[in-house]
Amino acid sequence: MLLEAFCMHHLIMILLRKQQPKLKSFKARWQNFYKKITASHLQPVLDTLLYLYKETNVWLEITTLLIPGENDSIEEIDAMTKWIFKNLGPKVPLHFSAFHPAYKMMDYPQTPLETLEKARHIALKNGLYYVYTGNVYDPEGSKTYCHACSKCVITRSGYGILKNELKEGGHCKFCNALCAGVFLKD
Repeated sequence: MLLEAFCMHHLIMILLRKQQPKLKSFKARWQNFYKKITASHLQPVLDTLLYLYKETNVWLEITTLLIPGENDSIEEIDAMTKWIFKNLGPKVPLHFSAFHPAYKMMDYPQTPLETLEKARHIALKNGLYYVYTGNVYDPEGSKTYCHACSKCVITRSGYGILKNELKEGGHCKFCNALCAGVFLKD
């Protein structure tokens, strides 16, 4: 989970290198967070995401753990989701997961549902088709919508599927658009 937070922060640091100098204190805060929490670098992670997306046939989904006060700002989420859209396209699913205090990070609060909803809204506004919330009960944030007709095609509760409106092969029952995913035959 910390690797996910690490990915988002380093992505933003790279994007901010091209921004105004007024953002330097923000950038410094992220660098300190990474040094303290992950002791690692973002570029190998971004390179791997790009490689997996462009050079392989593996199914790719991204999960970002949102830690209150560390990587949950509107600016960070906006920049990250724009990078995903530009470099990986709109069809790669993105999951925003709630942080829960544990182990060496007991001094951070749990991620509020409102933060996850805000992140999901930003990602959808930036063109991503499949954006979800996780580690919380959020019926709306766990649904899959068809990118073409906007109808709900999968309704979930936890890890269970309550309703599936996809035809064989992942096509929307309402408009026949192909939804991204790995679909097994019944």
